[in-house]
Amino acid sequence: MDFQSCVNIKKEWDIVGARQLGRDISRKIGFGTVDQARIATTISELARNIYLYAGTGKVCFEALEDMNKKGIRIVATDDGPGIQDISQVMEDGFTTSGGLGAGLPGVKRLMDSFDIVSTEEEGTEISVVKWLR
Repeated sequence: MDFQSCVNIKKEWDIVGARQLGRDISRKIGFGTVDQARIATTISELARNIYLYAGTGKVCFEALEDMNKKGIRIVATDDGPGIQDISQVMEDGFTTSGGLGAGLPGVKRLMDSFDIVSTEEEGTEISVVKWLR
């Protein structure tokens, strides 16, 4: 898969950079301001999880076009400790950081597709897609 652009997540400020790049790409694709905000929120959550739980990783963006549909794919990857229990982190209210526990379940609700693969001690990859309506 040939990604349009990636942002390395190493420090907290990189979360802002990833969010801004994703918003810019989504605007160029043609998403309205509400969907741009949904996409930016998704990127913030994915990048923040990399920063908090893995330390480093990257968020990549790909503009999609499929049979007259346009969209954006966002893939967040890290080489961190992995997620021990994916079903648990996908429950509303579950948190290990003291937050609201809306993170990944919220991301899943905001996007049209959501896929997560995680292996303990090898890392996590989360891929999401939002289609232009």
